[in-house]
Order: sequence, then structure tokens, then C-alpha cells
Amino acid sequence: MLTRIYGTAFGSEEELKEYLRRMEEAKARDHRKLGKELDLFSLHQEGPGFPFFHPKGMVIMNKLIEFWRKEHIKRGYVEIKTPMILDRDLWMRSGHWDHYKENMYFTEIDDAPFAVKPMNCPGGILVYKNDIHSYRELPLRMAELGFVHRHERSGALHGLMRVRAFTQDDAHIYCTPEQIKEEIKAIMELDRYVYQDVFGFKYHVELSTRPEDSMGDPELWDLAELRLREALEETGTAYKLNPGDGAFYGPKIDFHLEDCIGRTWQCGTIQLDFQMPEKFDMAYIGSDGLEHRPVMLHRTVLGSLERFMGILIENYAGAFPYWLAPVQVKILQVSSEFAEYTAGLKKKLEDVGIRIETDLRDEKLGKKIRDAQLQKVPYMLVIGAREAEEGTVSVRDRSKGDLGSMSQESFIDFLKAEFNPL
Repeated sequence: MLTRIYGTAFGSEEELKEYLRRMEEAKARDHRKLGKELDLFSLHQEGPGFPFFHPKGMVIMNKLIEFWRKEHIKRGYVEIKTPMILDRDLWMRSGHWDHYKENMYFTEIDDAPFAVKPMNCPGGILVYKNDIHSYRELPLRMAELGFVHRHERSGALHGLMRVRAFTQDDAHIYCTPEQIKEEIKAIMELDRYVYQDVFGFKYHVELSTRPEDSMGDPELWDLAELRLREALEETGTAYKLNPGDGAFYGPKIDFHLEDCIGRTWQCGTIQLDFQMPEKFDMAYIGSDGLEHRPVMLHRTVLGSLERFMGILIENYAGAFPYWLAPVQVKILQVSSEFAEYTAGLKKKLEDVGIRIETDLRDEKLGKKIRDAQLQKVPYMLVIGAREAEEGTVSVRDRSKGDLGSMSQESFIDFLKAEFNPL
């Protein structure tokens, strides 16, 4: 009888110790564990692969969406919304039926076959084709927070990282062949800003080329791969070649984020597509008055919002930056005799948009501080006799500890100086 044995070897005892440290760190940061402890989301057997988001989790989700919308408006995108269920013929025409149907869900409406969308692109194409477009309108950047469903095997499901339904921060850019490289470069700059400047991730880039099950003209594939490579090289972006791992309709650039313990996560992608415009007979009117075929760029930045939240939970170990924290400030009232001052302070902070909770329990202050620390609230305000008498707040930072006494106005100004990309 044969037995297969797996092992991991290390070049030194130090490497082994570092590996074991990372494994312990990963356990402590597990987003499923923290999601439950911080009351962000839950998973239930009634919906395998379909996460349930709680109020605090929705604060994070909505802040990510608010940030996403702001950045897209700044960069000239318009937002659309397309249906979740569409006729099977559309998916046959797009090529998903031949290349992706094992990952799709199906239903019938009025005895006709329909499919639940696994991707947003065919619906976005119908929006584009609803009007006649001029070259003067291009590039046309259409963004969509599309809720998509993909069938994953039960053994592959993993918290928020691998689910069966998720929100994709999608966008499709329709442009002329001459505009391709500049649009790719603009997407790369958006990715750099989001990953590096806002969330502090390191990342690396991979270029994935034509897969075996690709569709369309090989010459168009060669041209698409060339344009992606030129954009990478002209921006001085180091990249790894990933042969044969492109989408079935086009080659792509993938962005892999590195978290604080060295793990990598694939999030953003840029896919250059000459095939869908051909399949759907898409056109724009050129300067010569004739019809021309646009080029289509598919791209995501955060990827799946659910998965990105899971990555953030683990990267920050649940201690979200101030702007994303579900509860930004917690008031710890020493005694009920200060209830009136606490209520007034709470309203004043809420009026300037601060997300706040109060701890009015009849518990010792030490326990209240420990509980707020476990909930990873960025700032705690201790309210006792001196604070109520002087109209001040005693401020604690979750990582630095006691910051001393401040006036209410000084504390508000202090919070306004916190990093906030919104």
C-alpha cells in the first residue's frame, strides 16, 4: 500500500521559527474569528457561501462604497446598474455559456431559460448598445457595483474570501484603439493610489496571456497582449509573466496585494478585450462618419468587496483605521451621575458625523476600557467628575493609551486631522 506524505522543509531554524510565527499570527487574524468577535458578519448553514452582514459590517461596506464612488467620480466614470438575471441567449452570445456555465446558476421565467449573472460585462454592453456613440464621447467609462453569483464547490468556501455571491467593483471602459494605453495607465494609477496610498499595501503585478480555451482571432489576442505589455513597460512597472492564465476573452494584468504578515491576495485586474465588441457588434461613429469597433477594458480595483473586507480584517487584525472603524469613539461613563453630560457630548459628536457608542453599564472603569479595547475602538473618552465640571474629555487611544485631557472642541479638531480619504 502506498501512502502520500507531504512535508515542508526550511533552510534554517530561523526560517522555521518565522514560518511558525506567521502561522500563529494568521490564526489570531482569521477574519472569520474576528468577524464574529467584532459582530461584523456571520455565516449560516441556511446559506452556504452567502455571508450575512451585521450593522457594524455594513458600516465598513458602505464606507468602502462611498470611497469607491468618490474616486470614480473624480476620474470621469459614470455609474450604471444592470439586472441580476438575464436571458440565457445573452450568455451564449457572450461566450460564458461555452466557457463558464459550470460556475453559473440557472432559472426559468415564463418557461424560458435565464441565468443569474456571474459577471457584469454582458449587461454593461447592452447599456452601451442602447445608444449610438460618437468618437467624441470616448473613452466612455461605465462603473457598476454589480452583485454577482458564482457556483463554488462547498469544500472551497472560506469565510468572506471564497463565497458564492459578492459585490464586484466593476467598470468597463469603451475606447478607441489609440486610447488603450492611456486608459490602462490611468487604471494603474488608480490602483496604486488605492492600494498603496490609502490602505498601505505593497503589491506586485502579473501579466496573464492567452489560455487554451480562449475565443476569437489569435491576431487580436497578440495585439491585446502587446498593448498591455507596452503600458507596463512605459510606466516602469515590474511584472511577472503568467502564461495561459488570461480570461477566455482577453489577456489581463492582475494586482497581488501583500498584507502585513507577507501573504498575497489577488484583487484588481485589467482585462483588454477585442472579442466582446466583435460578438456584440458594438460600434461608434468615427471622425470620418463611419462605424468603427470600440475596444473594451474590463477592470476591478477592490475586486470583490466582501473579499476585500476579509483581507482588511486580517491585515489590520480588526483594528480598522479611524475612517473605516464601525465605532470611532466610545464614551466610558464612570457613574450614572454624569449621564446628562454624556448625552450632550454624544449628540455634539454625532452632529459632526462621528460614529459613537456609550458604555453606561454599572461596571468598573477598568472593565469598560478592556471591553472597548477588545472591540478595537480607535478612541475612548472617560467621563468623570472633573470632565463633567470642566466640560472636557479624557482621551484614550487604543494603541497609545492615555492622551490626556482635551476640550470638546480640541478633541473634534483632533479627529478632523485623522487621515480620511472620503
